[in-house]
Amino acid sequence: MKNILITGGAGYIGSHTCKALAQAGYNPITFDNLSAGHKHAVKWGPLEIGDIRDSEALSKVFKKYKTEAVIHFASKIVVSESVREPESYYDNNVNGTLSLLNVMQTHSINVIVFSSTAAVYGYPETNPIEESHPLLPINPYGETKLKCEELLEKYRDTHGINYIALRYFNAAGADPTSELREEHEPETHLIPLLLKAAKENKPFSLFGNDYKTPDGTCIRDYIHVTDLASAHIKSLEYLINNQRSQCLNLGTGKGYSVREVLEAAKKITSKKINEVISERREGDPDSLVAKADAAQKILDWHPQQSDLHNIIRTAWQ
Repeated sequence: MKNILITGGAGYIGSHTCKALAQAGYNPITFDNLSAGHKHAVKWGPLEIGDIRDSEALSKVFKKYKTEAVIHFASKIVVSESVREPESYYDNNVNGTLSLLNVMQTHSINVIVFSSTAAVYGYPETNPIEESHPLLPINPYGETKLKCEELLEKYRDTHGINYIALRYFNAAGADPTSELREEHEPETHLIPLLLKAAKENKPFSLFGNDYKTPDGTCIRDYIHVTDLASAHIKSLEYLINNQRSQCLNLGTGKGYSVREVLEAAKKITSKKINEVISERREGDPDSLVAKADAAQKILDWHPQQSDLHNIIRTAWQ
């Protein structure tokens, strides 16, 4: 059984990926400082508590488990917080990735799957967005993810570390068996905020209804977290077998407006959700939809769970 180090494995996407790895016959080793992850979410494989900027702690884990590859989720991810605290995002995301790559090099580990983001593109010049789209992030979160991609490219060229950087669009949904769920604090994602409003009978803030879309609300590409997890396993196996580095979009190629998601949530929960129209949030493009043909072709990856109703149903469940 291959030992795979999962940085940030106690978080939302990381924990779902650990479950998928275990089901595929791997032994996921979670390395997490629990600043945003949850100890109770580590149910598949051991948990080692530590910070990715601590190279000594990382080195001990690599030695202890004889790790063969890395899936790197550990990151600060809240866009608004990154604008207020850019220095902490550069320190955690960029310096942490640099620390991880240096320790990988020391231990002759040459495979890493990296959790990136569509935020590296900034305002879309075209929709759907291809991987060749200009990389012009508009916030420190996106900037740090792009810096990490650049580090990966340099370490591939100089040290032979092969990578796949997966640029997610909107991760959503929950484990269909309800063993895991989304648990961010603070929560900034649309669907859990909608469901919280439904459950607690509280108003839901809809940020802007005057976008250049058919119903005036933002359009986004939502992808089920279990489909994201499967893409990480396929990326891992592709790298092990092919050793060709890639940056790949992960999305469905279909966008839904905030209004469409709101109406679907009302139907699935059978709850009335009272909306309050608020001002637009700075930096919200009208539409963000992925062109994910490359991931489908290269990885033979096809989303199975990402129907909008299934995403909301599993999250509500």
